[in-house]
Amino acid sequence: MKRPVLIDMEEAATVTPATAPMLTDDAPTGAAMQTVAALATRRASPLAKWFWSLLVTIIGFVVSLSAWNFVNGLIAQNPVLGLVFAALLVLFCCVLLAIAVRELQAFSRLHRIDRVQVDAATAHAGGDLVLARDVVAQLTRLYAGRADTESGRKALAEREAEVMDADGLLDLAERSLLVPLDARAVLQVQAAARQVAVVTAVVPLALADVATALASNLRMIRQIAEIYGGRSGTLGSLRLVRTVVGHLVATGAVAVGDDLIQSVAGGGILSKVSRRFGEGVVNGALTARVGIAAIEVCRPLPFNALPRPSVTGTVQRALTGLFGGGGGRAD
Repeated sequence: MKRPVLIDMEEAATVTPATAPMLTDDAPTGAAMQTVAALATRRASPLAKWFWSLLVTIIGFVVSLSAWNFVNGLIAQNPVLGLVFAALLVLFCCVLLAIAVRELQAFSRLHRIDRVQVDAATAHAGGDLVLARDVVAQLTRLYAGRADTESGRKALAEREAEVMDADGLLDLAERSLLVPLDARAVLQVQAAARQVAVVTAVVPLALADVATALASNLRMIRQIAEIYGGRSGTLGSLRLVRTVVGHLVATGAVAVGDDLIQSVAGGGILSKVSRRFGEGVVNGALTARVGIAAIEVCRPLPFNALPRPSVTGTVQRALTGLFGGGGGRAD
């Protein structure tokens, strides 16, 4: 049996367990949501705006002139068919006008929400009871006729005269009117986060996660706006998206931050099994963060009497059980 051999090193080792570099995990980063944020906040150059504006104008002019010449020629050849086609064009123009009116109404509703937010912030800051009562009147008109706020409006009307300070009155309005709306909005955020997480985790197609994240976030923001009374059209939805995501990017919030530590930790653990599962958790968490920001943008009153929904708690409730793990305590 051979004895152990001891080999003397001429020089001491330069690397020891204490000085060895740390092993870094290839942690998920939520690439799909990062891409969505970049797309939503990308600013077009003035030259590009002029290009597209002139191109749309030229195409509209050519199409209008071609339609006019076609109708005149068709009337000259066959008056009946020419009049039928002219009637179709008139009907099409009426539809376009109706769409334009709907978009203007959507912007008007969003402006009403913005005005209530500004007035409420001013009343809170200055303790202005008169302005607070005006805010309550605006909220009552905004939610008049809605079944989900009927009991809250009645309770607010019964107790409004008893409150003699601005903060108390606005807190009463918040608790009376916004509790059911907040619950519905949070459910929309959870549904969007769940959808983005699942598609990211299980669909292997390239850019499928980006397309799903973009569509889910657009739909989520629009539905949240509708819940709070700011029903938006297509252009209004784009304005909301730019407002929400632009604010998040400006504050560095579309990234892995402190309030996502628990979610990202779960994503890191899952990434040991499947990187796509880890990416799914992080993308879902970032979607929840966008949704909570949308709630703050669309909500007519700031979170004062009621607690602001937490990203971690929302993600835990949305993703519990999806990847074979249970969420922790929901905040």
